[in-house]
Amino acid sequence: MASPAQQLPPGWAAEWDANNQRYLFIETATGHTQWDVPGQAPGAAQLAPPGAAALHSKRRQYAAGATQAYYGGADGYGADPAYGTGMPPAPGVVPGTQPAPGGQLFTPGLVGESQFAGQQTQQSFQSAAPEYINAPGFGSGAPVQPPVQLGYQQQMGAVTDQFSQMGLAGGQKPHALYTTNLLTAPPDPRELYAPPPEIRLPPNACISPSPHANADPSYQRCTINAVPTTSALLNKSKLPFGLVLTPYRSLKEGDTPVPLVTDTVIARCRRCRTYINPFVQFIDGGNRWRCTLCMMSNEVPQMFDWDQERNQPGDRWARAELNHSVVEFVAPTEYMVRPPQPVFYCFLVDVSHAAVSTGMVATACRSLLESLDRIPNDDNRTKIAIIAFDVALYFFTMPPGTTDSTMMVVSDLDDVFLPKPNDILVNLTEARASIEALLGRLSDMFQDSHSVGCALGPAMQAGFKLISSVGGKLVVLSSSLPSLGAGSLKNREDPKILGTAKESSLLQPASSFYKTFAIDCSRAQVSVDMFLFSASYQDVATLACLPHYTSGQTYFYPAFNAAKSEDAIKFAHEFGEVIAMPIMLEAVMRVRATKGLRMASFHGNFFVRSTDLLAMPAVPQDQSYAIEIQIEDTITSPFVVLQTAVLHSTCTGERRIRVVTLALPTTTNLSEVYASADQVAIATLLANKAVINKIVEILTTYKSSMTAAGSGASAQLAVCENMKMLPVLLLGLLKNVGIRQSAQIPPDLRAYAQALLTSLPSQLLMPYIYPSFYSLHNMPPEAGTMGENGLIMPPPLPPTSERLERHGLFLIEDGQTIFLWVGRDAVPQLVMDVFGLPSYDQLRGGKTTLPLLENPFSQRVNAVIAKTREMRRGPYYPHLYIVKEDGEPPLRLWALSCLVQDRADVMPSYQQFITQLKDKVNGSSY
Repeated sequence: MASPAQQLPPGWAAEWDANNQRYLFIETATGHTQWDVPGQAPGAAQLAPPGAAALHSKRRQYAAGATQAYYGGADGYGADPAYGTGMPPAPGVVPGTQPAPGGQLFTPGLVGESQFAGQQTQQSFQSAAPEYINAPGFGSGAPVQPPVQLGYQQQMGAVTDQFSQMGLAGGQKPHALYTTNLLTAPPDPRELYAPPPEIRLPPNACISPSPHANADPSYQRCTINAVPTTSALLNKSKLPFGLVLTPYRSLKEGDTPVPLVTDTVIARCRRCRTYINPFVQFIDGGNRWRCTLCMMSNEVPQMFDWDQERNQPGDRWARAELNHSVVEFVAPTEYMVRPPQPVFYCFLVDVSHAAVSTGMVATACRSLLESLDRIPNDDNRTKIAIIAFDVALYFFTMPPGTTDSTMMVVSDLDDVFLPKPNDILVNLTEARASIEALLGRLSDMFQDSHSVGCALGPAMQAGFKLISSVGGKLVVLSSSLPSLGAGSLKNREDPKILGTAKESSLLQPASSFYKTFAIDCSRAQVSVDMFLFSASYQDVATLACLPHYTSGQTYFYPAFNAAKSEDAIKFAHEFGEVIAMPIMLEAVMRVRATKGLRMASFHGNFFVRSTDLLAMPAVPQDQSYAIEIQIEDTITSPFVVLQTAVLHSTCTGERRIRVVTLALPTTTNLSEVYASADQVAIATLLANKAVINKIVEILTTYKSSMTAAGSGASAQLAVCENMKMLPVLLLGLLKNVGIRQSAQIPPDLRAYAQALLTSLPSQLLMPYIYPSFYSLHNMPPEAGTMGENGLIMPPPLPPTSERLERHGLFLIEDGQTIFLWVGRDAVPQLVMDVFGLPSYDQLRGGKTTLPLLENPFSQRVNAVIAKTREMRRGPYYPHLYIVKEDGEPPLRLWALSCLVQDRADVMPSYQQFITQLKDKVNGSSY
């Protein structure tokens, strides 16, 4: 065989690429590169590697069009690539047809800088001329819309032929890898709303054609949607491998409810205890099934094909567990240590002077009174206790059938006891009248209190004694630092060490009492929720230990004052949502995976009872968990399965098992690992770990493995298109209050932010680290009005002050706080339409409630704010702040800190950040 140079036209050179085991052809004049031999048709036979002239290639060559026929034509299950993923077909593509290839494709190894840059879709957000939408003549010119990036499916047809020559496990269509240059491709916030990379399982991996057979990302998503077969390949990619779970996700309008299997026929693997799912195989004429995790052959239960409701033979293929990835089983008695217990709530209310004077006690009592009907009590077994505390403990007996209640005072804080064995914990239905009467006058009983102590520890010990025999929830409302009895704390806030290495000590628990108490609670199936209100230091880092180990949640209201209606409304809304939330009781969770995978470490609010069993006394809705996964042995199967099972009791006294199953293809190809990476899941996992420097390793490896620059320096910063937003997400994480390097952040705020980072689901976490930013004064006419899928939101802008205009109105929000930014040159008509004031000078900044005025623009702005507050899952109700461009500096700086692409204090801007990344990537290559 002739040497490569002898086969090439003049002006071309050939270079052997060891990573891809093939020749790369370079046009010396332009730097253009390609895999195909110059002068031959694409897909023609490739040159043999050096020293292999006498050998035949092992790669199978397909005739033209064969790959399309093999991967799915017009009449196969693989006809529509979006089937089962919830993804709409690409624009202009008819489902079931192959999109036409368009444009030049990027291939790993592209070296010419002019070629590289030419493929970057420089998505510049063109700013329209300053215009207020209610001004005369608005809309007369053609509106400038941000360009919409086309779907990648359009290029899949041509890419398939290239990737068919690479060694991929399984027969599925591989992911195409598209590289972008971060230096020339600005972040587009809309990409965060896109679904994760499609999960492309091998043919016949799933026994059901149901689109619900694989897990929805809102329940369970993986950081990579094509799993490397070896740990060496995973380590080479530097990508974190983990699972992000929200097993008890709330249901919004339009969500599919979780199917319930009520016949108590539960098919599980005898060896690994996996639950039957849509990815098993039936063998032996359907009498046995093969486990997808350990390949064990199991008998199908006798009643599996019997319809117990109609008492007749049933259709196996209609069973929910074979068609749905998320399913719930009613558990038989062998899954119970004891019968499902009633729900017990014990409210511990701080009645010290600080709590009463801020109106916390009155607001809490009124909110609880209004929410009594919403507390889960379908079976009329729910019980409630109320214990008040300051320098002593106050118990209340509430006899059923009366409106009277008796207060008993226990001042011995060293040896806490219950002053009466009954009538303190009372049935909500039977004692409703006395509960309502007590809540109506509790605030007045302590109105003249001047106690400044806080016996939180003894109060929790009393509440624990009250409900520990059954389990339940301790709901703590505290307004000051615990100072008396067990668990008393000292003010350790020291401004001198803020922003230094010693600050980390302030974020660790100050007392072992709280962790020990939390483990006792977990063992007794008691969960703790903390509502904290202090205007001064309260040691949130220590108190948040309790919810962290008992699967509760911490809520923090710094400088709470019920005299401000906004404070009262926010607390009342969140408190009401939390106590009305249906919860999973006495829960244990375990994640099982295909042989070769191991759950390595766990992040979230729970207690790890054994190596992989997570104990959760009461699981709230929309709480997220992250699990890191290790590859222990080489994976030989064409796909892997990750199955989460949560055994729990419902509020209605039923023992159930919720099972969430996720199947992912395996691959031996590094480029497919990168092309399947889910940037939102990666950012969520890294937020739980508070790790940010991982991005340098990822970019360095990507450059050396996936671009022709290899280990040399490069003028670009290359990354795959599906991870383009990861650097800016990690920059947002770097600037988050929980992690940001600063000497100005109080330890309580930092500790609370860290609690949110480790418990928020991805839907809430993404805006928390990369805030949403909208321009309201010139939003499209349909924004703020109802469309087919609900309210239409304005198009999101990148969070940078470059977009702020002096005459504009902008909304910035991170899921916890909403800022309405008003430019100093805002026209009087805009101020009048939104705020009902004649001019900008009369507008006051700060926490406020926006008036709803009789004009369309006011109604649309209010609709956008209301949608922002309710569009995400979770109990949070963000405050609204009006920020004037020339207003109070602290408020302005707070709002501007949400614009994470700007430079702030010692933190770099996005452009500086990626330039630093480029220098580190190139520097580590020398």
